[in-house]
Amino acid sequence: MNTADRIQALRQYMKEEKIDVCYIPNEDDHLSEEYTADYFKCKSYISGFSGEAGCTVVTDDFAGLWTDGRYFTQAEKELAGSGVELMRMGQEGVPDVLSFLIDKTPDNGTLGYDGRVVAASVSLRLKEALRPKGAKLSVHHDLAGKVWGKERPAMPKEKIYTLAKKYTGESAEERIARTREAMKKKGADVLILTALEDPCWLLNVRGNDIACTPVAYAYAIVTMRSVNYYIDKAKVTKRTEAYLKESGVQVRDYDSVAKDLKKLHGKTIWANLAKLNTELYSALASDNRILNEASPLLLFRALKNETEIRNIRNAHVKDGVAMVRFIRWVKEAVKEGNMTEVSAQNYLYEQRAQQKDYIEPSFPTICAYQANGAMMHYSATEENHAGVNPRGFLLVDSGGTYKDGTTDITRTISLGRLTKEEKMLYTKVLKGHMDLGHARFLYGTTGNNLDILARNPLWQIDIDYQCGTGHGVGHVLGVHEGPHGIRWGMGTPARPAVRLEPGMIVTNEPGVYMPDKLGIRIENELLVCKGEKNFYGQFLYFEDVTYCPYDLEAIDLKYLSDEEIGWLNDYHQNVYRTLAPHLNKDEQKWLRNATRKVKR
Repeated sequence: MNTADRIQALRQYMKEEKIDVCYIPNEDDHLSEEYTADYFKCKSYISGFSGEAGCTVVTDDFAGLWTDGRYFTQAEKELAGSGVELMRMGQEGVPDVLSFLIDKTPDNGTLGYDGRVVAASVSLRLKEALRPKGAKLSVHHDLAGKVWGKERPAMPKEKIYTLAKKYTGESAEERIARTREAMKKKGADVLILTALEDPCWLLNVRGNDIACTPVAYAYAIVTMRSVNYYIDKAKVTKRTEAYLKESGVQVRDYDSVAKDLKKLHGKTIWANLAKLNTELYSALASDNRILNEASPLLLFRALKNETEIRNIRNAHVKDGVAMVRFIRWVKEAVKEGNMTEVSAQNYLYEQRAQQKDYIEPSFPTICAYQANGAMMHYSATEENHAGVNPRGFLLVDSGGTYKDGTTDITRTISLGRLTKEEKMLYTKVLKGHMDLGHARFLYGTTGNNLDILARNPLWQIDIDYQCGTGHGVGHVLGVHEGPHGIRWGMGTPARPAVRLEPGMIVTNEPGVYMPDKLGIRIENELLVCKGEKNFYGQFLYFEDVTYCPYDLEAIDLKYLSDEEIGWLNDYHQNVYRTLAPHLNKDEQKWLRNATRKVKR
């Protein structure tokens, strides 16, 4: 079936179930915001939009796809001619999806969705908003799944594995004890861990259930006396089960979590209702008290310990070696005239795969030539890609997951002749990137406070980018990790402004995106470090943990201050000093030139 056929089939099921509005989010049953198992990609199946963010809404006379600014250009192309309307989130005149659902549900009507993939907090809000209209929710129908039928992918069955203490710095027992201490301070009897990363971090296990993220579909319930780990037992080897048992963990069937939640009575249950799905929330008896707060593991994961930081730096050295070899190859091979976006990204995949303790890409590589770079989450495929020519820019956003860390880096590579405008724009992006990376700030500062440092050089020429400037990065977990980030504007309930703490990793990635013309992005990972403490308070600063040269051929020095030129030279000196011992003589020679000292 094509998109129109799928929507028509969905409408027939809606009619049979007396559902007036059908809501199909992007999330899975753990409410993962970005990457999910293929089984849960109903939003994409119904709408035809392959991007990893957004949702689909269908009524009897409307079908719409909500997504954010990172995906506007991609969505325009993929939805063309499908009958699905693109709803550009955050743009003037575009309602937010929940307001739209409430408005379009008729009096005494029904709003329907699969309660496994919608947060309890969302359901409670919708239920209350629909009450005055006499309308109701129907949360037990996976209608998109019915349309998908037998062609729907199965849930993954990959084996889980353990991550040694030399990588994590803490044993599972130590992490469980820390978690129980947090529960004790809050007066919680039970902690429900629903985010896919949380049980992995707590128990030092990893999986392969989601592309580019080493997690497994599992829940955990922690009390002061027990830890229950809910997972498909076919994924647990005897060796891993023995390890978990030694750590005081009982393995339970994945589908038994709701049944166990029903047994809880008179307890104080720590569960973030924005991360607990509606189906599991419905299993909780009304005599329990809900402590509706973010999991303590969210901050535990964000604050890397000394062992994790040491390993993260090591992972970035390996990643820098792969990137240097890749950039050198690109600049030489493009002259031969047969390079494509696909051949380039495949070469980079190969370079990372050669590094010690490499696991997988941390996300699908974005290898985008010229106009394709304007699509922030562009994906080149064998069926849809561009040739790469010796002029203009190749934007490459990529990363790797190693046993010692997770990386995320973007370099925009000049391939030959550049226009004055292209060099000006590249330099403005670099200027904002360096201005943010060299910030010094007082403890209590949030990423929202610092965002303007990266945007200001672009704002001065009336240009902006419709996305955040930085996100947290997990340790051998998700490449996008909260609770902190760097983004413009005020904090919101969904994305609160979170102060930056020593030990956090955050990306620094300003950019320029001109539809049908070009894209430029430069990205490093930054470690938040303690600086001087004095009369004014505790100062913090950033340390670059990404080691890879910027493109000197793309820089117009007239746009940089003397101080910024000094920063550029210092960074390049550190890149050469760090990577050269891991390169052969020809590679060292190339890197020496790529990191040469520049002056006005």
